[in-house]
Amino acid sequence: MDLFFLILLIVLMAAALGSGFPVAFALPGSAIITIFLAGVSGYLFAGSVDAYFAHGGPSQWLSAGVTNFRGVYWEAERDTLIAIPLFIFMGIMLQRSKIAEDLLITMARLFGPVPGGLGISVILVGALLAATTGIVGATVVAMGLISLPAMMRNNYSVPLATGTIAASGTLGQIIPPSIVLIILADQLSSSVDQAGNLRQALFRDANGPGQMPSDLAIASTSAGELFLGAILPGLLLVGLYIVFMLGFALINPKAAPAVRGEGKMDRQFLFQVFITLVPPLALIVLVLGSIMAGIATVNQAGAVGAIGSMVMAGYRLREGNGNGGRYTPAILAILALLGIAVAVSFYDTNIKRVASSGDVTGIVIAAIAVSLLVFAVIWSGWRTMVTENTLREVMMETAKGSCLVFIILIGAAMLTSAFRAFGGEELVKDFLQGLPGGFWAQFFMVMLVVFVLGFFLDFIEIAVVVVPIVAPILLADPSANVTAVWLGVMFGLNLQTSFLTPPFGFALFYLRGVAPAAVKTVQIYKGVLAFIGIQLLALTIVGFNPQIVNYLPNRSSLLSETAPPPKNPRLQYCIETYTSEQFRQNGAAITTAISQLKDADVSSLPSDLQQELKSGLQNAGKAIPQMAEIDAAVAAVTQAAVTYRPVLVQVRAIERDARKIEREIKELEVIISRSGPTGIYSAERGEEAKAEMADLQATHDALMAQIPANWEELHTGFAKVQDAENKARLAYRRLVDNASEPVMKVTAALEAAPALQQMEEKFTVLQDAILSKPVAEVQEQIDLLRSEVSALEGTSEIRKGLNEARKIMRSNTPDPQAAVAEVDKSIAALKEDLVWRQRAFDELLPKIRAYDAATSGTIGLRQLPRLPDDVAVALTPCLSVHRDVSLNF
Repeated sequence: MDLFFLILLIVLMAAALGSGFPVAFALPGSAIITIFLAGVSGYLFAGSVDAYFAHGGPSQWLSAGVTNFRGVYWEAERDTLIAIPLFIFMGIMLQRSKIAEDLLITMARLFGPVPGGLGISVILVGALLAATTGIVGATVVAMGLISLPAMMRNNYSVPLATGTIAASGTLGQIIPPSIVLIILADQLSSSVDQAGNLRQALFRDANGPGQMPSDLAIASTSAGELFLGAILPGLLLVGLYIVFMLGFALINPKAAPAVRGEGKMDRQFLFQVFITLVPPLALIVLVLGSIMAGIATVNQAGAVGAIGSMVMAGYRLREGNGNGGRYTPAILAILALLGIAVAVSFYDTNIKRVASSGDVTGIVIAAIAVSLLVFAVIWSGWRTMVTENTLREVMMETAKGSCLVFIILIGAAMLTSAFRAFGGEELVKDFLQGLPGGFWAQFFMVMLVVFVLGFFLDFIEIAVVVVPIVAPILLADPSANVTAVWLGVMFGLNLQTSFLTPPFGFALFYLRGVAPAAVKTVQIYKGVLAFIGIQLLALTIVGFNPQIVNYLPNRSSLLSETAPPPKNPRLQYCIETYTSEQFRQNGAAITTAISQLKDADVSSLPSDLQQELKSGLQNAGKAIPQMAEIDAAVAAVTQAAVTYRPVLVQVRAIERDARKIEREIKELEVIISRSGPTGIYSAERGEEAKAEMADLQATHDALMAQIPANWEELHTGFAKVQDAENKARLAYRRLVDNASEPVMKVTAALEAAPALQQMEEKFTVLQDAILSKPVAEVQEQIDLLRSEVSALEGTSEIRKGLNEARKIMRSNTPDPQAAVAEVDKSIAALKEDLVWRQRAFDELLPKIRAYDAATSGTIGLRQLPRLPDDVAVALTPCLSVHRDVSLNF
């Protein structure tokens, strides 16, 4: 019966949406009605309100829906959600201020003389508007009103013109900042958690109890990472559009003729190009650049975009109203930003850390610049408010758009709870995993469903209803091991394609609404076909080349200030792959550097440091042979996998089906235990359950009998080969750690020599203070000097005297003379230390630094606080590929 109510849920939702009932009420309404009917039916016909639910009961799932409601409502400060109204405001403000119109007119004049130039200008303006507004409907309407008449006047093919406008207008779906990417990021972040639990369960089923290694876990995502991941696919799509337009114009010049612009391309025109193009481009750089550089989160970047759009609207709306001071607020804002940049770059603007007049100067500059910026923003806002009531209208449209998104999010949360209540998630999972062809068959089926749903539903409904159901299943698959960023971008590209597909593509309806009567609907449909093909080509390219999506997020992550340290488990596979290649290329130079340091005279060092250095160099000499063992172990695993992988896939499929039957048997056992005179189920239902259970048990046993007889032997043998690789990798990591730590310790001790030389005077000053200053002040001075000495490597002997002096001065009867005597001991130890440190500093340290230069990017890499930039860039391609980890499951 749970299947019946699942079908009822889908039918109710489809009927409500098809009848034109508001989405915000259709989604939660169908969920509540279905759960209510299932509960009442269970009570009337089975004696339990829980009877017709796959899991739990009506109260549980209604409360789950309310919990989701509360989550969306109370957690609206999440970056992925608070950015939505900011970017909507930015897009509508730029649209209302006619900046899009300026871009189209200017670009048309600029590219008109080129074959297909008008089409290219529409594509480029579509890309610019996508990167500044991200609102598909408004972009298509604007370009349809402005460009379509111009293209038809210049004898452009009507299908080509309409197809170009519709396709370019949908670029806002994939080119960031995009509302669909923000919503997808929000949905995928929770999907990653569910997928992680699914993968952990797979690991336990395959390997027994235990924690799954963190390098096999699924990386989460954010709106910022999804923005970065979508940049290159978006540019790829723009490039394919332009190549198609140029090719079409060359093959059929009459359909896309070159157009001579009106007027001369003089200084005035170039100034107009500058004024029209530079501000939107600067806004794009500020918004996306701040995210890429790690300076701002997505919601902070959204605030920058909203303010920037208002400043731009402030001077654009003044056109024709007297141009006196038209650009003054914008110029003030630019000067203020430059002032802030200068203050932040050259001064410490933290008020709590003011230590000099220079710091005060920086704070004053920053305060003046911020005040100037606030004044410029208020001035621009006042202009947008008094000019055609623009600000009020933009804010009303922003509120409406934001409410639409949030209400749909809430409704979808209720619907998803109901879908799971009736076992829908398990049905989808079983269906997808039962498809022949593995992950790619599942992925193709999901993308096909999303593509078809795009004919009927808006992107918001698809993103919040379909993605939470299918994304955990796809992300959990260890054979593909795809990233959430890649999956989100693929969904975004697919949804963009569905916007164009006849007969229900939303972009086609937008264009039809503003196209002249001479343009037939069939011509619009015909025009988009080529662009649909281009988008499917882009989808295929990105699908089979995940580096296009993953490269920028990984590169940004590894180069940021918050980059993971080289010891991060997720980096080890790629670090060892990179190190192996470096050993092959530079192994001779590394071996030479190790030998030269081994031969160096280390007699100046204390005996303990000599031993540590020798031990470290001995381990360093074993690193290259140990890496060769890893390479051999990897080759052995690869060879063994040829035989093992097909059997593994077969057995895991059988075990998956068996687990499904086991779940059904457990449910029947519950029914049997609750049937009879005192139970909630009738005795007849209990007997039926026993018969069903017997049949299922027979099916289960027959299924398990299909497991090959040599499976255990094959599995055990492969586990040994795989274990050899894991042990080789762990041995290498211990080896290079033991090789690097002693060398780093010796280096730190020698580099402390100059600082120690300068401290002798501080000890003398301390002795004078002990004899002349109050005890409390002396205690503070001893603690300060002790901290400075402790920060330097190998100063334990020097600290002993200070420690004793500290104890004496903190006792009930402080003895200044005794404390001075103890400080004398520290001074003597300091002088003794400086003898060997200075000698080793001059003779040995240059050789250690030469060794470090040769090995820090390989043997010493794991001990660095962060990855060097060149290594981070080299590791990015490795991290950007989806690595199959299914042999571990």
